[in-house]
Amino acid sequence: MTDDKDVLRDVWFGRIPTCFTLYQDEITEREAEPYYLLLPRISYLTLVTDKVKKHFQKVMRQEEVSEIWFEYEGTPLKWHYPIGLLFDLHASNTALPWSITVHFKNFPEKDLLHCHSKDVIEAHFMACIKEADALKHKSQVINEMQKKDHKQLWMGLQNDKFEQFWAINRKLMEYPPEDSGFRYIPFRIYQATTERPFIQKLFRPVASGGQLHTLGDLLKDVCPSAISPEDGEQKTQVMIHGIEPMLETPIQWLSEHMSYPDNFLHISIIPRPTD
Repeated sequence: MTDDKDVLRDVWFGRIPTCFTLYQDEITEREAEPYYLLLPRISYLTLVTDKVKKHFQKVMRQEEVSEIWFEYEGTPLKWHYPIGLLFDLHASNTALPWSITVHFKNFPEKDLLHCHSKDVIEAHFMACIKEADALKHKSQVINEMQKKDHKQLWMGLQNDKFEQFWAINRKLMEYPPEDSGFRYIPFRIYQATTERPFIQKLFRPVASGGQLHTLGDLLKDVCPSAISPEDGEQKTQVMIHGIEPMLETPIQWLSEHMSYPDNFLHISIIPRPTD
């Protein structure tokens, strides 16, 4: 892969200032102060909220504590989506800090998966990496790795260790010199205005004529309404890691540098602010 290490670092160390407050109907022994954290964009909520849990459990009656879950303005936040994606999708045009509500009861079974331990997150994360490598390299890279390499990817993410993670992840971002990119680009497109979870299909980074496909080409093929609205007025923004990449950016470059640690490009299509 081309070595734009500064970009990889900027993506890895992206943070979102967040204010956690306890839901008003939770029963507490005394008033619960809000709790502030800088959340890493690339991680998962249930991986980085131990301190939040401890903070609020201190004021709770123990019999009132069951599985913790989070919500933003009435929307339960899916723990298996990366934090940066959740923010881009639900809150990217709001003032900071991001205001998240903490719940300890009435778990929304219809909206959220249960997450009883970090093993569940690790299994989800590794399943995504394996799916991405199936698309990129017919699973050859991940299958040639040892169990300790898989563990190093996970520990790098869990412990927020950039070098530890990228020492292994670099191999997943390489491709034979005779090719111009991966077999297919692992991506998922999320739309803030629809109930559909996401769009995902096979898309090659290089056209049959040899020219590199761009982000614009991908959107034109998979989600044309995002870039060419019927009335001509652009009402949406295309966000990856909190920025709007130029539509002319080669999708192969984006896949190598702007994928989340699960090796997927998570692309949010959100309404453009009107003010």
